Amino acid sequence: MKSRLSSLFLVLFASVSLFACIDEDSTYQSILLRDIEAIDAYLAENPIDGVKEYTDENVGFHVIWQEVSGSGITAAVGDTVSTNYIGKFLTDKVFDTSYEDVAKENDIYSESRAYGPIKFLQGYGSLIPGFELGVSLMEVGDKATIIMPSAYAYGTAGNPSGGIPSNTPVIFEIEFVDRKEGNQ
Repeated sequence: MKSRLSSLFLVLFASVSLFACIDEDSTYQSILLRDIEAIDAYLAENPIDGVKEYTDENVGFHVIWQEVSGSGITAAVGDTVSTNYIGKFLTDKVFDTSYEDVAKENDIYSESRAYGPIKFLQGYGSLIPGFELGVSLMEVGDKATIIMPSAYAYGTAGNPSGGIPSNTPVIFEIEFVDRKEGNQ
């Protein structure tokens, strides 16, 4: 009996110790809630005019179109997509762009980099999930602002080489330039 009681106590102690080590502020749900609050505050302070909008309030993902082309040309998995973009924090500080003039204006210009539309295979995870998701909702010729929580951006790891801290919601202004069907 004493052995069973000791074993039960040991299991109980181990369980309490394990759960005591979990940081409530670093759980997926708490990070997501913080991101949603930050995104909502940003949008309240910086309303974005648009002609069309998509919002998933459950995860704080927003797409706000500034221009809708009506081209009807969308990107499917495996299509080669070309986009121009400006990546920003919720402070509106630019951290990356495909536009050379924007890079120079924001002191992030690099001579070792080629500027212009980036090309990627849609749906293969070569870019952050929120970027690809946003593009999947757009048509060639559309221009939209995509605001995403950190889980759809650079996540808990962030992107240290790009100066993006962990758990950081981001904004991308995207122009959907072109799409080539299949893997062309």
